[in-house]
Amino acid sequence: MISMNIYCIGRNYANHAKELGNAIPDQPLLFSKPSHSLTIAQGQSIVLPKGLGEIHHELEIVLKINKTVQKGDKVTDVVNEMALGLDLTLRDVQSVLKQKGQPWLRAKGFKNSAIITDFWEFSQEECANTEFAFELNGQLVQNGNIRDMLFDFQEIIDECAEWFGLAEGDLIFTGTPEGVGPLQSNDFGRMLWGKEEKGTFSIE
Repeated sequence: MISMNIYCIGRNYANHAKELGNAIPDQPLLFSKPSHSLTIAQGQSIVLPKGLGEIHHELEIVLKINKTVQKGDKVTDVVNEMALGLDLTLRDVQSVLKQKGQPWLRAKGFKNSAIITDFWEFSQEECANTEFAFELNGQLVQNGNIRDMLFDFQEIIDECAEWFGLAEGDLIFTGTPEGVGPLQSNDFGRMLWGKEEKGTFSIE
């Protein structure tokens, strides 16, 4: 699986912004990840950076674009598949970069920082009626629903298309609910769609 671009939406759930002491944005906060950050959760052990401070998990719905997006396109015109994903963040590194006024790429774009499940057919109605969750070592740590988004799928796609362009294969991480926290060596993670397990992994 190859994606052309990976775009991410920061602070798209108010309670997540609040838990980190961040201001709630009045327009989508956009950033990107390199394609080399992507890995599929298939029960394997994943290697993450060591000695750079805490690495936080951020569970998100991921949309896959199926054609070049034109002005006026609806979500259902341009999204055919979805997945769950973890946007991993080197939180201590990010804090230093913020203080210096520098881009977040080192904190957000490291190898294996975008862990996703396999894709399945997209349904906006299903998204509205299904909660997504992340379990860490058997404990529920994140639980979300798109009803709590500040910016919905349509607004996100419109914003990304206007600023960067969107084409077939591009991925959009749509934001994380509250409950983010650190991953440790030997942790075991499960991503859930409703009660259905979509992907698992462990940390080396």
